Amino acid sequence: MPRVKICCIRSVAEAWTAVRHGASALGLVSQMPSGPGVIPDEDIAAIAAAAPPPVATFLLTCRQDAASIIDQQRRLRTTAVQLCDRLEGGSYAELREALPGVRIVPVVHVTGPRSVDAAVAVAREADAILLDSGRPEAAVKELGGTGRRHDWALSRRIREAVDVPVFLAGGITADNAAEAMAAVGPFGIDVCTGVRTGGVLDEAKLQALFAALAA
Repeated sequence: MPRVKICCIRSVAEAWTAVRHGASALGLVSQMPSGPGVIPDEDIAAIAAAAPPPVATFLLTCRQDAASIIDQQRRLRTTAVQLCDRLEGGSYAELREALPGVRIVPVVHVTGPRSVDAAVAVAREADAILLDSGRPEAAVKELGGTGRRHDWALSRRIREAVDVPVFLAGGITADNAAEAMAAVGPFGIDVCTGVRTGGVLDEAKLQALFAALAA
């Protein structure tokens, strides 16, 4: 059974629903240029504080400088930081020194073969990496929550090339979760739109997802 991160959590109630069904991690989305699930920082802090200790809480941030990311995490107190965009100011070493015990998880948007080299490079600095289907070079950046599937053959190459856990995101639903596991073999999967209906966490879809993974 892979680790399952349910992303785009909007409230403490949604967090507990996800945990009750088997989620081992929760994704909490701060301000983004596009995409679903964005909630105010004060709500992220409240959900992170309410999550039971075995469950990881991921702060999804599009900030690109280490100092700003450090400030945001210290205020919100999540157990992991998911860097959805490229780090341009400061370094991963600076993040690690300032945030001891906080997992650093860069996102690699799998857009083509060059993503393999990018993933290998960033994995050296990370506790884990997350492979997604965004388009960070678009006029309006897409940094997650697209509901699109990318090339899982490339994701498999990345998973085999790195020495840290790999989470797979992008268009995963109950209908293809078992296929994703077989094709990529990730440490965990990350699901947002695939367990929602009209933007609301759907318990039937959650049940179907976990049933598909357990089969």
